[in-house]
Amino acid sequence: MLFVPEDISQGLVTRSMALTAVRNAFIAAADGNAVSFPTLQGTGRDPRHRFSVKAARVNAANLTGMKVGAYWPSSDNVGLSRGSSMVLFLDDASGRVEAMVQTSAANAYRTSAADALAVELLARRGANTLAVFGAGFQAFHEVMAICEVRPITQVYVVNRTADRGDALVARFRASGIGAYQSTAREACENSDIVVTITGSKQPLFDDAWVRKGTHVSCMGADDRGKQELPVELLRRSRLFADLVSQSTEVGEFQHVATEISSGSVHLDALGDVAIGRKPGRQSDEDITIFDSSGIALQDIFLAEMILRECKRLGKVVQL
Repeated sequence: MLFVPEDISQGLVTRSMALTAVRNAFIAAADGNAVSFPTLQGTGRDPRHRFSVKAARVNAANLTGMKVGAYWPSSDNVGLSRGSSMVLFLDDASGRVEAMVQTSAANAYRTSAADALAVELLARRGANTLAVFGAGFQAFHEVMAICEVRPITQVYVVNRTADRGDALVARFRASGIGAYQSTAREACENSDIVVTITGSKQPLFDDAWVRKGTHVSCMGADDRGKQELPVELLRRSRLFADLVSQSTEVGEFQHVATEISSGSVHLDALGDVAIGRKPGRQSDEDITIFDSSGIALQDIFLAEMILRECKRLGKVVQL
């Protein structure tokens, strides 16, 4: 079995690589060349300790794999990060694991690349102000990925605790990006792009605060009961998702699933926009919303690129 340890994959992954991988993943999901399987979710003895298994098959590339991800808050006590993940590839002939790529650091690039792709395809060209709700580890990566596709000059940080918000503001400023903490209302009313990356189970802001022409990337809702956006906003916006079926089950759009199935609210796959099959933003007045519930194809395509680069450099380990 081939093995790529965390320190190697972390050193090889780039934002450009992740954006290419995610674009290919969303296109594969939309064009019928891949199959995404139902997500398995579970907990440890402490219900705060959560894990998931997401699997998919890419027919054209002869890839079958799964991502095992975990969020373990008590890892703080042993000096490890709370999140971890790895991708397993199965041999198509034998069903045995033929390669394992540890992707804890790469996972942050993979998630933020989906956000960047949505902004690239859906946000107004001149968008340069951004609000980010949440100041956890992933928030920094979301903003930096968006800065690769839009000329962001100002970031409004909204967070429940001021100290973590201050720390994130300091990181942005150190990276040359103007930033400060603000209220939810101020952030929404002054931003061209809004990113939510929390574990919230209730809306983070009021519908009326979001102005016409805004793009919203909802990155936190990935389980039943989670909710970051007001339902009223979903009803008056153009909606897009990484995987339509999953988004209406465990993503943000679960809260308008009945209306989507009846046709009163319309939802498209972002992959269809990427290949030109469906329109994205149609005017500067549109509010566009992208929901990322996270799909295994993102992980498989990115891990395969890392594995291929690792082989080229002779860094892969044979177990």
